[in-house]
Amino acid sequence: MSSDPWGRVDETGTVYVRTADGEKVVGSWQAGTPEEALAYFERKYEGLVVEIGLLERRVKTTDLSAKDAQAAVDHLRQQVDEHHAVGDLAALAVRLDALVAAVDKRREERKVQRAKQHDESRQAKEALVAEAEELAQSEQWRAAGERLRALVDTWKGLPRLDRKSDDELWHRFSHARSAFSKRRKAHFASLDAQREEARKAKEKLVAEAESLSGSTDWGVTAARYRELMAEWKAAGRAQREAEDELWNRFRGAQDVFFAARSGVFAERDAEQSENLKLKEELAVEAEKLLPVTDLKAARAAFRSINERWEAVGHVPRDARPRVEGRMHTVERAIQESEENEWRRTNPEARARAAGLTGQLQAAVDKLRGQIDAARATGNNARADKLAKELEGRQALLDQALKGLEEFGG
Repeated sequence: MSSDPWGRVDETGTVYVRTADGEKVVGSWQAGTPEEALAYFERKYEGLVVEIGLLERRVKTTDLSAKDAQAAVDHLRQQVDEHHAVGDLAALAVRLDALVAAVDKRREERKVQRAKQHDESRQAKEALVAEAEELAQSEQWRAAGERLRALVDTWKGLPRLDRKSDDELWHRFSHARSAFSKRRKAHFASLDAQREEARKAKEKLVAEAESLSGSTDWGVTAARYRELMAEWKAAGRAQREAEDELWNRFRGAQDVFFAARSGVFAERDAEQSENLKLKEELAVEAEKLLPVTDLKAARAAFRSINERWEAVGHVPRDARPRVEGRMHTVERAIQESEENEWRRTNPEARARAAGLTGQLQAAVDKLRGQIDAARATGNNARADKLAKELEGRQALLDQALKGLEEFGG
């Protein structure tokens, strides 16, 4: 017979383990010495120790689900309860009890966490719905449309709620988007109708301008052309293609009339030559405003020059495109500066750029924290995967920061 502090083998080869409730039969050993029998069942005990240790680490350091953890505990407890090993089985039972407590605690923590995530998701979706309903009344068609599309992407990234709550919020969200879409379509339909009305009105103006182009009643016809120009401006814009074609015909009819009048008034050539000199001087003065460094001052100066320009009168027909082109070049440069200034100071565009930058920065910071946490727990595979994701997010952040700098910081 052989024994150790936790077990013994009797003369029949039966192996026993000592417990608080007395000796329990472990098994029978007929193949070798009693020492070999005890060593075999002691190894089985050590195997249980290793398995429990591994499970303890998994529960502590991984996201093992409570259900899987409990199943693993039950499996190990069955092996301990069946007494097929020699060792301190009571100590193993204590460790398994501690594991059950840890699993229960994790289950409760996850229940609380799920409830918190549910509340956060509800609050986030309610905020999206409120913003969408506000945007539904906006007349900033482009900006509001882009924002609503961004809200849809945000919604898709949020966890689902219970079906009833999720469906109710989605219905409100979808209704707001539909309402905005209907209003936008109605607006542009109205705009199209207005442009069609403008086209019809301008076609009439063109027809009259062309009918007057052969008139020799210089004073009356010139006055009527001025009236037609005022009516043209008041009619609003037609569709772009029609606008350009009608304008060319309208301006062409005027050119025919005024060219004929210029031919009749040849004696005014000297006066027009003097006008040309004056306008060339004004063009030189205007060109000195370029490049535009002080937009407000340049705008005021050009307005003054243009007023004097308008007061000068006609210039020879063949010189007009050249000298007017110089003024138009300056005017376009000032307009481009105005447009650039507006784009640079546009608060909506800046706010979008700042918002995007903030979201990307938060995402980068979060990823870095996740990488550090993964490294700390030895989960290098997850850390490497997150690092690759961080590279992409960092590149987007750098690009967004560069765009934000264009708005002045």
